[in-house]
Amino acid sequence: MKFIKIIFTVFILSSLTFGQNLERKWEGKISLNNFDFDIIVNFIKQDTGFIGTIDIIQQGAKDLELKNIEYNYPEIKFVLPAPYSTAYFNGVFKEEELIEGEFLQAGFKGTFTLIPYIEKPDVKENLPYKEEEITFSNGNNVFSGTLTIPENTGRHPAVVLITGSGPQNRDEEILGFKIFRIIADYLTRNGIAVLRYDDRNVGKSKGTSIDSSTTEDFADDVIEAVKFLQKRNDINPQQIGLLGHSEGGIVAPLAAMKFPDISFIILMAGTGVNGKEILIEQTRAIMNANGESEEEINEAIDFLKKIFTALKAGDGFDELEMTIKKQIEEMYEKMSEEQKATIKNKDEYIETMAKARLNPFKTRWMNYFLDYEPSTALEKVKCPTLVLFGELDLQVLKWQNEKPIKDALDKSGNKNYEIKTFEKANHLFQEAITGSSNEYGTLKKEFVAGFLEYITNWILKYTSQTR
Repeated sequence: MKFIKIIFTVFILSSLTFGQNLERKWEGKISLNNFDFDIIVNFIKQDTGFIGTIDIIQQGAKDLELKNIEYNYPEIKFVLPAPYSTAYFNGVFKEEELIEGEFLQAGFKGTFTLIPYIEKPDVKENLPYKEEEITFSNGNNVFSGTLTIPENTGRHPAVVLITGSGPQNRDEEILGFKIFRIIADYLTRNGIAVLRYDDRNVGKSKGTSIDSSTTEDFADDVIEAVKFLQKRNDINPQQIGLLGHSEGGIVAPLAAMKFPDISFIILMAGTGVNGKEILIEQTRAIMNANGESEEEINEAIDFLKKIFTALKAGDGFDELEMTIKKQIEEMYEKMSEEQKATIKNKDEYIETMAKARLNPFKTRWMNYFLDYEPSTALEKVKCPTLVLFGELDLQVLKWQNEKPIKDALDKSGNKNYEIKTFEKANHLFQEAITGSSNEYGTLKKEFVAGFLEYITNWILKYTSQTR
């Protein structure tokens, strides 16, 4: 949610009044590269000056200590220390209850806004369904999740939600958009039980990290979730399906192939080609939407291909790292002195940024994802399948993935599948303008019109036929 821009009348007030008002809890946002990060800042006055802390909500960071708090009305400055690049906040009181200013970190410039924090009452919504905290396990991995069950008695159809790539919590929350919580709420209000859970080693779940696991490992996790539901007397064991988003759309067919008890699957922006092809076209589409030149796009894709070659050969990363370091140093030299001042050590900064770009490609997860062909499982899927695409999805492009998925399902002999495209929808199925990931944080935290209804009706139509 973005702040509404308001033109304020400026009043002349004494610094004493503002000094008193600084000592409180504030809430606001850091806006950086078209993303908004919700923050809570708490200033406490002591004899020697102010101390303070900051929470960064989307990152799950709480009570991070602020340093060098300087208050000289109307200016307020403070810093957030970080291992390689300190974040600087330089703000100005625009009014007694409004602070606006500049945010600087690692050469990146953004803005921040603070207004007095309003305590939100901890009121439990009176939901028209039951909500239960559950746990289940797969080997040494113990998962914590939320099961929502329709209020009426009997055995209900159920859906297990499967998150996309990277460490995700049970709500698959992306920049404040709680994708799976909204889906679970809507489905359960309409008679369908839903299980959503924190990924491995995320939130309250414990176990192996995402990077050291594979897509197939995640499919085994899903199977254990289904087995957990099968044992309950409020779930119909013959009507348990899966809904996977993004990478979850690769996991769902894998799980269905391995465990025939799964009744149906929904692929929400699932892929039909291997990860290498996905990353190449994803890079091209996003850079094009962001206005990058053809030359820059070709350079980025060429670099990706070199990474793929190095991974296959098992060497060549040293040369790639040197190339990246050179690029980062060139970027550094173009920074303003103010931006450079936010970087503690130039060499450490370049080293860290280079590794941050390359290390993700060296993980067990990435190596599996790059080579895995989704058709391997799709060609064996017999259960009813719903395939969903967003017209403006630049991460999983319809033109690249629809035909391979359709061909694989046809090869399986599956006569009960449907493919649906939502106009104006991005990868998160929000109504978008260009589909670029740069828009995610600025769009309404809601699905494109008709999305939830379509999924619900499809599930209910199928489950009503198999009761």
